[in-house]
Amino acid sequence: MTMIDLVLIEKCADPALTPAIVEHFVNTAGSDDPLAISVKVGGRLVLIPKPADPAMGLDAIRSYVGQGSVRVGLTQFPAGVGITETSQLTPEIFDACSNLRMGTALFAKVARIVTKWYGRPTNQQVLPQMMDDAIYAWRTGVFEGTRVFQAEDPGGPTFIEGEQLKSGGPANVEGSTDAAALPEDKPTEKIDAGQAGIRIDLSRIGVR
Repeated sequence: MTMIDLVLIEKCADPALTPAIVEHFVNTAGSDDPLAISVKVGGRLVLIPKPADPAMGLDAIRSYVGQGSVRVGLTQFPAGVGITETSQLTPEIFDACSNLRMGTALFAKVARIVTKWYGRPTNQQVLPQMMDDAIYAWRTGVFEGTRVFQAEDPGGPTFIEGEQLKSGGPANVEGSTDAAALPEDKPTEKIDAGQAGIRIDLSRIGVR
């Protein structure tokens, strides 16, 4: 599990996400190495030698951006997002603060896409599944047929706006979700499916 400095979170992360949400996101989907590179081409993992510095890292990824999935740094940011040519890539993408800022801003947009799909619920018990879906969308780039990195930001709340999760241990969605919090045209099975064994400690998370 990745461990991230809370001071770095406070300084660099997107303010739409609480520090605990950011910590969970990076611990689950990111890396503890700012120079980490993950490349997949045609669904196959390409082994990239660990770069000694950001400049070497940039040289290593340029030939793959646009040809496959290239993930970089603490947040495993998708390197091709927001650029039209590889010359627009800079070593800044490997800087811990810059990568965290870009990664959390993009993850916040993904979270808003997921939140909108759920009907922007206010029931805090839905949050674990929404987090799980947002992280899955981050890893795959797709949520319910939407290419989340290319999609427009729908605005609105990032996860459960104005809610503070109660302390007292891990939250568990299965069997406890208030059906009234679900979008009317979405089946309840979306919340329950695949949740056996999933336990996410959200006792410190309060979503803005």
